[in-house]
Amino acid sequence: MINGTVVKVSLFAAGAFLSLGTTVTAKASTITSDKPIAGITQKIDEYYDVVPEDQVGEAEAVLETISSKENPKEKMTEVVSPYANLGISVANDYVNIRTEPNTESEIVGKLYRGCATDILETEGEWVKIHSGKVDGYIKAEYLAIGEEAESLIEEFATKYATVNTETLFVREGQGTDTKIINMVPLGESYYIIKEYEEWAEIMIDDVETGFVSKELINIDVKFDYAISIEEEQAKLAAEEAAKQAEIERLEALAREQEAERAEAAARKAEAQRQAEAVQKAANSNTTNTTNTSNTSNTPKEPAKETQKPSSSGSGNGQQIADYGVKFVGNPYVYGGESLTNGADCSGFVRAIYSHFGKSIRRTSGEQSQSAGYVVDISERQPGDLIFYRNSSGNVNHVAIYIGNDRIVHASNQRDGIKISNYKYRTPYIVRRVF
Repeated sequence: MINGTVVKVSLFAAGAFLSLGTTVTAKASTITSDKPIAGITQKIDEYYDVVPEDQVGEAEAVLETISSKENPKEKMTEVVSPYANLGISVANDYVNIRTEPNTESEIVGKLYRGCATDILETEGEWVKIHSGKVDGYIKAEYLAIGEEAESLIEEFATKYATVNTETLFVREGQGTDTKIINMVPLGESYYIIKEYEEWAEIMIDDVETGFVSKELINIDVKFDYAISIEEEQAKLAAEEAAKQAEIERLEALAREQEAERAEAAARKAEAQRQAEAVQKAANSNTTNTTNTSNTSNTPKEPAKETQKPSSSGSGNGQQIADYGVKFVGNPYVYGGESLTNGADCSGFVRAIYSHFGKSIRRTSGEQSQSAGYVVDISERQPGDLIFYRNSSGNVNHVAIYIGNDRIVHASNQRDGIKISNYKYRTPYIVRRVF
């Protein structure tokens, strides 16, 4: 059954898939082998040779059913497809999920094209499904089921590699004799670009890919699922909240910059006033020189003001981190700088900092040389920039540290803006702007 957000799919040959003591309720076609399952009948016969008749219990009854005396060969070659209860939406865009098997009943969710679902039962032209957090009915014409669904797995499912060792080497090619280009930590997951017999090519982020041994990863097959009306409303609300946060931040920045300009103008006016006062006093002193031979009337020079340097920005590192997290889930767009419509890694960082009045360079390589100042990675704080480089030693990715060993970054076109472990690949340097 598919009842989580991750489905681990195992492909079984017809002669190898057998479940003893498990009731199969799927209403779907079965796969039949051309040959009997080798060795099963012999093992059953051996079992009854050594078990007294008065000890035959439930498991033996199951074996008795499977090994029918009338035609054991025919019964044991029939194997239910592991995809019998799997459905995949083939709607052009999405199909509404309803509470009852008719078009007049309430809509409780949407099943978009390519999303997976459990098949619970069929009622004529309608199918009862469970997908994500949604239970309901859709018309069977919008679903590929069983073997037909299996044929669509490569098109609509995505495979991810989850590291199952403390530190995994990512290599330039297949084989332990190829160059190590990165190291990734236990528990992190990466999109699999392509599987090979013993190796998998993974996508680390927007520009970095490499090969990892399949012995040191768990491979998960992930589908998208139905979205409930409540989830859809929450998603739209989150998108609107992100847009509103951007508007409010830019309005706050405009107020702060106006206040800075007013303060700078006030300081300039005060300096001008003091300069005029000094000049006036000097003129008066020159006029009255003959009357001040024994006393000095030269006024004291006003104390010099210690001017505050312009901050060229506001906020602090924690505000930067908190602001960046508001845009998680938004798209990755190469060359983009929009927090809501799409940005790449350096465009995302540049946009975040610009909204706090800080101007930094455009590319991750430029930012790694000029943004703020370098701090030791052990002293990292929220708002700091963490840079990563490729096997050639060139910086090719940047992220914002948000605390608790996590970063927010525009990762790649598949995952968009996301949160990761800061060691999701080997960090290079840390720079602090605020």
